[in-house]
Amino acid sequence: MERTPDGRYVVINGRRWRATDPEVPEDVAARLRRALMAARRDVGAALRAGDAEAEARARGRVHAAKVALGERGTPWWEQDAEERRERWESGPGESGPGESGPGESGPEG
Repeated sequence: MERTPDGRYVVINGRRWRATDPEVPEDVAARLRRALMAARRDVGAALRAGDAEAEARARGRVHAAKVALGERGTPWWEQDAEERRERWESGPGESGPGESGPGESGPEG
């Protein structure tokens, strides 16, 4: 995976995406990625079912996981160590559908 020289972004198919905060401990990052992928699956299931409320909840969980990883919200390079730790510690867990986390509903990504 290609990164920008400053390490803040990854480049995929010529498009820049904000990189995960490199200070997130690997076990925490793995938990957050599992929560992110579960939420993305739930977005797809809600779309297939035509359930707008479930879709909105799942998209909110996608957003919360991405914020916790540092991929959305205040850029991780603009936060001090305590703010960064609080961000990932308050992120979603692995409780499954309907779990909540910080942030607002936003586009899947």
